[in-house]
Order: sequence, then structure tokens, then C-alpha cells
Amino acid sequence: MPTNFIAGPVRVRVPATSANLGPGFDALGLALGLHDDVSAEIVPTGVRVTVTGQGAGELPDDDRHLVVRSMRAAFEWLDARPTGLAVECVNRIPQARGLGSSSAAIVAGVLLARALVTDGERRLDDGAVLRLAAELEGHPDNVAPCLLGGFTVAWTEPTGARAVTREVAEGVRPTVYVPTERGLTAEARAALPATVPHGDAALTAGRAALLVHAITTDPTLLLPATVDRLHQDYRAAGMPATAALVRALREAGVAAVVSGAGPTVLALSDPPEGFDPGRDWQVWRLPIDVSGARVARGRLGHAERDPVAAGRKS
Repeated sequence: MPTNFIAGPVRVRVPATSANLGPGFDALGLALGLHDDVSAEIVPTGVRVTVTGQGAGELPDDDRHLVVRSMRAAFEWLDARPTGLAVECVNRIPQARGLGSSSAAIVAGVLLARALVTDGERRLDDGAVLRLAAELEGHPDNVAPCLLGGFTVAWTEPTGARAVTREVAEGVRPTVYVPTERGLTAEARAALPATVPHGDAALTAGRAALLVHAITTDPTLLLPATVDRLHQDYRAAGMPATAALVRALREAGVAAVVSGAGPTVLALSDPPEGFDPGRDWQVWRLPIDVSGARVARGRLGHAERDPVAAGRKS
């Protein structure tokens, strides 16, 4: 084995995320207490990936897997060339639902590669991890909370992505409504117009600023703070059930938004007693993950291999 790699496996736990949060398009994100666990080890030859839980039997089991592709990108950054890779994924984050499954895979891959290189953390610091992950994902709003945890504000400069974290007020209580149907971020983005009316942009900018205050200081303002006119209405025709649920929750006084590109719905405040979204939705009350991605030495343990959604509160 090359001397620049550690011996034995490393593992990482990465949280689900919800991006945009209504008006904070491509900027705001929240880490949620629903996790994927991934381990990796340098092996003499080849690439093998095993997947348990979400995506099992569907996701690639070779170099095409997003975790492996992200590891390769990080290894290239570090000028490291592993002989082979063995990767194990225990997935609990639903695929293509707007809960950051691709960002979780990207962050996991970059962090695993860094941890497998003996001086990886020195050569690829957390700022560089964020920049590389955002480059692989295409935008930083999901990878930032996945990496850092909590509530994040992310932006992109000529040198790459940056982000800051803010503490979340106690009154913010996330609930996700997860449908059986899937959605694709690329298709959702294709529904967006090239330009929007100036008034809509101005209103949404003001509400995004208010949302930072509401989510960190005064949750009583969450309902007006989550008004958006940049993306959700344009995407509504492609996911009518999502749009209808957001509308029903908001009419009931709940600060509800499309989670990421959908079709999951995120509520930041409690639904009224007896509110029924219908049988097509799984309802999960999730804590906020304040730790972000966590790396450790060793293989996945028994609890980490359990595909049941650890941390989920129903």
C-alpha cells in the first residue's frame, strides 16, 4: 500500500439537508437529523460499493457511484492515487426527494478521501472541502449545512464557495412530508425562467433577510419570512401535490416551503392538531443536526449498519 494512505477503514456520518427554505434560493440551508453512514478503505485493486437502505439495488456499485466519483475528485486534488477502493453505504436519506442525498454523497466522498490520506486534513482544509463539494454539486446551499451542520448561509466568490453558520432558535421545529414520487433537481431548475419581475426579486430578497432573523431569533415571524416568488411558483406545475400541500399548510398558519427542488415539503413550525396531509405522504419530525459531517476511524458498527432512519421522529 502506498505510504501516503492510512491503513484500515474510515467512516463518516452525513446529515440530510433542506435548501432554499423558501426565499433563500441557492443560499440558505438547514441540516436535519437523518443520516447516511459511509465507510471506505484502500484495497489492493478494483472498486466495489455496497449499498444498504435507500437506493439499494438502484445505485451503481462501481466507479460511477457518486461517493466514489467525489472521492476521486478529492484524491486528484491531493495528488493521491489509491490502488483500489471498498466503499460501504448505509443510506437513510431518501433519493431524489429534495433532502440533499446527492450532497450527502459528495461530502461523504470528499471527507473519506481526505481521511484516507495521511496528511489529507492539512492539505485539504474544511474551506477547501466546501469549495470542492460545491463545485461537484454545482451550488453550495446543500453541501454547506451537510458539512457544517445547523443553519447556514452560503455564497460563491471568484475563489469558490463560502459559508457561515448561525444558531437556530428553539422555536424552529422541522417536519418533513416525504412523498413516494421522486423529483430531479435538473428538471426543477429547467422550469425556472431566465428573468423574474423586479418586484418579485425585491420582495424575495427582503423575505430572505427576514428569514435569517426569524430562524435565529424570532420564530413567530417564520410564516411571513418564508414567502418566495423566485422559484416555488414556477415549479408548481411539475409537482402539483407538493404545491397543494405547501398551500394547505400555509393557509393553516404553518411556515411550509418546498424542500430544495422538491418534491418533499418542509414545515418549520408545528402543524395544527389533527392536520392530515393524506396517505401519499410520510411525515417525519426531525431534529436539527448541529454537528454536520463527522469522520472517525474504523468500520461501520452494528447500529450504523441499521438502515432504519436513525434520528427520525415520527
